[in-house]
Amino acid sequence: MGDQADKLRKIVENLGSPVNAGVQDQRKGAAKVITVTSGKGGVGKTNITVNLAIALSKMGFKVAILDVDFGFANVDVMLGVTAKYTLLELIRGERNILEVLTDGPCNIQFLSGGSGVEELIQLDKEHIGEFISSISFLDRLFDVILIDTGAGLSRNIMSFILAADEVLLVTTPEPTAITDAYAMIKMISKQDKHRIVKLVVNKAESYKEANDILDKLLMVSDKFLSFRLQKTGYILKDECIPKAVKQQKPFFISYPKSQASHQITELAINLFSNNESMNPTNTYGKGIRGFFSRLLNSYGVQH
Repeated sequence: MGDQADKLRKIVENLGSPVNAGVQDQRKGAAKVITVTSGKGGVGKTNITVNLAIALSKMGFKVAILDVDFGFANVDVMLGVTAKYTLLELIRGERNILEVLTDGPCNIQFLSGGSGVEELIQLDKEHIGEFISSISFLDRLFDVILIDTGAGLSRNIMSFILAADEVLLVTTPEPTAITDAYAMIKMISKQDKHRIVKLVVNKAESYKEANDILDKLLMVSDKFLSFRLQKTGYILKDECIPKAVKQQKPFFISYPKSQASHQITELAINLFSNNESMNPTNTYGKGIRGFFSRLLNSYGVQH
């Protein structure tokens, strides 16, 4: 834990601790938007999203989750909290941004997507402008926004991937999960060679197994796609994870001293420990406003 604490201290020093009041000025109103996705279902993507959000919050970041997994939206189930409203009410102008945010544990907040995006792309220009103006307020409230998508290569999911500042791609040691992760990397590389894709292996039996998978995917992506992935972390199998899921509590809260909690903290640190990711206050992606602008552009929607 000593090594981890040293890394964290260095990051916080480089940031100018996000806990302090000056973070609003540093951030200039642009949150870092990270899409968390996977090539196939069942790899633990939502579990990683929820626990990563809490780990980042404990590090001092203001964090929100936007749940846009339309088929199996279950961030609220993982948190044991029921969302009263969804993105749909915001899009329809029935509720404001503060009303549709739901409080989660450890100061994180989340916004349930519902079927909001399908409705969003049907709006006229005036109403889209109103929505973008409303959703932009999140940039003033949060440092990091994690977008929890569905799994697979559908147009919706690819749009969320290409609209984000960065992508956290989750796979497991299962051959089908690795194959599907590579198919997703291939598709991303075809559409945007400069996209930042960070790789995490979940449910590995050992450090060696996790590292072998990370190295193999990095090697084949570089060799055959000329696309560079970033090795970001791994979560080994841990009996506390299924226990926490049954309790409807994030394992980071239920079992803070577990191996899984230690590894999710390492993952949170690694997210901000290289290149431009070092500072979540940069305005590279223009925050959630930029995210939704790019998302709408991908559907050919004028705004």
